Amino acid sequence: MPGTKKRKPFAAAALGAVVLCAALAGGAGGQSPKPRARDLGVPFDGAPGAWNAITDVAGVEVGMTTLVSGTGRLVAGRGPVRTGVTAVFPRPKAERNQVFAAWSKLNGNGEMTGTAWLEESGFLEGPVLVTNTHSVGVVRDAVIAWQLARLGDKHPTWSLPVVAETWDGDLNDINGFHVKPEHVFRALDGAKSGPVAEGNVGGGTGMIVHGFKGGTGTSSRRVTLGSAAYTVGVLVQANYGVRDQLTIAGVPVGREIPDLLPEVGGDDAGSIIAVVATDAPLLPHQLRRMAERVTLGIGRTGGLGGNGSGDIFVAFSTANAAAAEGAGLVEVEMLPNEWINPLFAATVQATEEAVVNAMVAAETMEGVDGHVVHAIPHDRLRAVLRKYGRLAN
Repeated sequence: MPGTKKRKPFAAAALGAVVLCAALAGGAGGQSPKPRARDLGVPFDGAPGAWNAITDVAGVEVGMTTLVSGTGRLVAGRGPVRTGVTAVFPRPKAERNQVFAAWSKLNGNGEMTGTAWLEESGFLEGPVLVTNTHSVGVVRDAVIAWQLARLGDKHPTWSLPVVAETWDGDLNDINGFHVKPEHVFRALDGAKSGPVAEGNVGGGTGMIVHGFKGGTGTSSRRVTLGSAAYTVGVLVQANYGVRDQLTIAGVPVGREIPDLLPEVGGDDAGSIIAVVATDAPLLPHQLRRMAERVTLGIGRTGGLGGNGSGDIFVAFSTANAAAAEGAGLVEVEMLPNEWINPLFAATVQATEEAVVNAMVAAETMEGVDGHVVHAIPHDRLRAVLRKYGRLAN
C-alpha cells in the first residue's frame, strides 16, 4: 500500500551485499516447527483441512522467495532488505491455470493488476503474485516471461497477470527495487502443494499488523453441502491495523498488550491482500460475493479499512476445469445461491485465522534505520485469552 507510510529519507551510509534467502523448503514455501495460532490455544470456528492452508484446495500450489539482508542505516539500492514475493497457482504450475474468478475490495488505496480483464472475462488466467508496492511492475513482467519460458504452447502469446502489493517501506529499502525477475522465477518454480510457510516469508517478509510483526498467513475450512464436501482456503499478506483495535477470538488483545509498539507506523495506513480458493463449483458473480466476505474476517481482527489502507481480494474456483477450453458450447456446474452461506462463513473464518496465523508465526524484525517491530508474545497472548475465558488448551 502506498500513501502515508513513506516516512524516512534516504541515508548515505554504506551497507554490505544483499543476501538471498529462499523460503521454499518443506512443501509450499517451507513448513516451520514454530507453533500456529491453534497450537497456542486460540479458538476458531469451523473445521480446517489437513494442512489448514490454501493448499487444502486440491491443485493449489504456493511458492515464495524471501529476501533478507543488511542492517543499519537506509541506503537506497543497498538496503537493509526485508521483502520478497509469493506466488499462488490455482492449478498445478505445469498446467494452464484458467479458472472462474472475481475480485473485490474493502478500501482501494493499493494495487492489484489484471483486475479489469478478470472482471470482464470472469477468468483468472495464471497465478496470483503478491509482493511489495514498488515491485509490482517487475513481478508482473517476470510472470509473463516465466509463462512464455516454462509453458510454451500451453500459454497464450499475451497475458494480463494478477499481481498485488502491500507496503513494506517501514522495514525494507522499498525504493531499492531488490525484487528481481530471478526471484519471481524462483517463487514460481518452487510452488508446491502441502504446508505453507507463514510469518516473515515471501511478499509478507517486511509487513506489520496492528503494531506487531505481520506477514504471510493461511487457513482453510471444510464444508459439507448436501452429499458433497468442499474446501475453502485463504492466503493473506497482512499489513494493516492499529494496536488498540486488535481483536483475537473476540478478545481485545491490543488493549491488553499496549506496549511493544513499533517506532514506525501507528496509523491505519497498511494493507491486506487475500487470495481465496475453493473447489466448490461457483460462477464469477458468486466468487465476487465470496471475496467480499474477506472484509468480515478482517473486521473480526479489528481491521477497519482505513483511508490509507489497500484491502484487495481475489477469489477463484478450481471446479469447471474445461470452462475456458474450446470455441463451442461449454457445460458448467454451479451451486445454487441458497447453498452458499456455509461458503461465506468458511471464507470469514479462514480469513480471520490466516491473519492470526501470520502474526503468531512472525518473528521480531529489525529493519531500515534500526527500526524494530516486535512479534506478538505467545505467552502474553495465552494469558490474555485465559483471562477472558477463551483459551482453548
